[in-house]
Amino acid sequence: MQLKPESIRTVFMGTPEFALDTFQGLIDFGLNMVGAYTQPDRPKGRGKKMAAPPVKELAQKYEIPVFQPQKLREPEVVEELKALQPDLIVVVAYGQILPKSVLEIPQYGCINVHASLLPKYRGAAPINKVIVDGETESGVTTMYMDVGLDTGDMLIKRSCPIGENETAGELHDRMAKLGRDAMEETLRQICDGTLQAEKQDDALTCYAPMMKKEDGLIDWSQPAQVVHNLVRGLDPWPGAYTYLDGEVLKVSATKVETDLSGKPGEILSADKTGVRVACGDGGLVIDGLQLPGKKKLAAVNFLSGKPLFAGTVLG
Repeated sequence: MQLKPESIRTVFMGTPEFALDTFQGLIDFGLNMVGAYTQPDRPKGRGKKMAAPPVKELAQKYEIPVFQPQKLREPEVVEELKALQPDLIVVVAYGQILPKSVLEIPQYGCINVHASLLPKYRGAAPINKVIVDGETESGVTTMYMDVGLDTGDMLIKRSCPIGENETAGELHDRMAKLGRDAMEETLRQICDGTLQAEKQDDALTCYAPMMKKEDGLIDWSQPAQVVHNLVRGLDPWPGAYTYLDGEVLKVSATKVETDLSGKPGEILSADKTGVRVACGDGGLVIDGLQLPGKKKLAAVNFLSGKPLFAGTVLG
């Protein structure tokens, strides 16, 4: 039986900008949006003013009721959700685990847009980890949610190549649009009754935990390609860093030069074309540098305020 989008009572759960493309896609698809769940407002910026999550702002634009529970699993919160009588719940980077009591509510299930080609890279930071690991392809997967961590049956996949110098921030923006496309195809197949689910092969999985600041410490004894992957995989957050005269120096916008050689961490040259640093194998050209409390600067601007000299060893 062909379902009309407007007959599907839908709740969206998401919080950051990454969720906006898919959320907008649900609205444009014509679903009956009965609620949007997002994280509570948080203090933001130096002034610590309370700021609404991006998903809340988009929901308010379309006059979709907004719910911001501290804990989704609280019985009264679950009952409030049940009262909305959702046929479908779509989840993108919500920030809370859905308990079994919520997963069982909608007749068409809870569907998550996950930013990897499952079963690889389950977990919170697949976009970062896929770059850090040096993969050349990634993508998104829509999946039925279950009580496990990204273990539910897979639905629709969309893949994309990863550029050799592409950062996590750049891939993030492309994946957001890819997620909307995958979710729209999932919805079309729900409506025409052709959606098929595929079990994940647990033997093929790997885990992508949330990145921490300390993960960004550069080991210059590693090959240049490994260091380059770390730098771009942690850009813009939490950022890769080294030490210069005992002070943290953030590093970004790197490129590999295989014919460089020297002591790992040694600055080989520093000019307007970049800062060349030796690695365990080959070296990097760095064009983005940032000292604590300062703005990130291109090498040419950084060096005008703080010269770097050949022979200096970073780390």
